[in-house]
Amino acid sequence: MGNDMSRRVAAEFFGTFWLVFGGCGAAVLAAGFPKLGIGFLGVACAFGLTLLTMAYAVGHISGGHFNPAVTLGLWSAGRCANKHVIPYILAQVVAGIAAAAVLWLIASGQPGWIPDGFAANGYGAFSPGKYGLLSCFVCEVVMTFFFLFIIIGTTSKGAAVGFAGIPIGLALTLIHLVSIPVTNTSVNPARSTGPALFAGATHLHQLWLFWTAPIIGALIAGLLARWMYKEVAILEDTVVVEERRLDP
Repeated sequence: MGNDMSRRVAAEFFGTFWLVFGGCGAAVLAAGFPKLGIGFLGVACAFGLTLLTMAYAVGHISGGHFNPAVTLGLWSAGRCANKHVIPYILAQVVAGIAAAAVLWLIASGQPGWIPDGFAANGYGAFSPGKYGLLSCFVCEVVMTFFFLFIIIGTTSKGAAVGFAGIPIGLALTLIHLVSIPVTNTSVNPARSTGPALFAGATHLHQLWLFWTAPIIGALIAGLLARWMYKEVAILEDTVVVEERRLDP
């Protein structure tokens, strides 16, 4: 693995680790402590802040995906090279597992601590609001679609340069505010995989949904972006050509 790829993979690892540790850590350690903790709003903000901070810390190195669905969505939009897809996804999944392991080590140090789902995602009986399979599937597809749509739009030509991390972080916060009661919010297979490994067999059996639905939503967004932003790119190229023709 070349030096550039190593740096990219390391950036994806640390970014995903912080996202899972910070977001799920807020849910496990602070959401209900003491009795009146930070609640859904606090957890939603935690996920948004982890993404925002790491987007600026390492986003310039790897692109700041921190999510297999984002990597595949950007790939389908023509915004991620083929050679980066597998290394990025492996780094993200390993980071999600490592973050969940560290979080488990910290949380289990409290006397009488009960995992209580360990911030894992679920449907049916394991949905926070007991939403059924179809509701959870649709929610994850739609939320991931708009997450990728915002990511691609705010990082495209014509968008404000250097500010993409802000709307993307806010988008993840909004997504959590809406969907925590439904699925406990995934939109990120790596985020789902780590906690599921420590939450028990039932959560592992439901993990398929939190890979399938986010990836479907992301791929659709990426393919749509190819169409939506194609005309903008052509128009900009035309303007440049015309300016060159007028240049004496």
